[in-house]
Amino acid sequence: MEILDHYLGNLVSITKFVLESVSVLCIILGLVKTLQMVWAGDRRTMNTPKFFNSIRLQFGLWLALALEFQLGADILSTTIAPTLESLSKLGLIAVIRTFLNYFLGKELESEIRTEIEQERQEHGR
Repeated sequence: MEILDHYLGNLVSITKFVLESVSVLCIILGLVKTLQMVWAGDRRTMNTPKFFNSIRLQFGLWLALALEFQLGADILSTTIAPTLESLSKLGLIAVIRTFLNYFLGKELESEIRTEIEQERQEHGR
């Protein structure tokens, strides 16, 4: 049984490392994609709230994805050796992720509604 625990512990450690690495890569990729949006953006519209919101939402979506992977890594480490600290960290990440996803979803819905309304006004409907 100790051998099984040893291999399971190693598997969890490797998987946790992979999930945390993917989380970091998501943040880096999100930063790169967001900077590309800024550099490729129309200079005339850069100071508008719409441009700022699209940049913020773009990066926020990548952060939410990174938090998903981080949550998975924390769940794994909590299942092997649950401590009060690891449970607290898991709960905090779950709460942050939930709030972030909720508010990002609301902002995306609002932005989509605004774009649809602007298209209707442009096409005279």
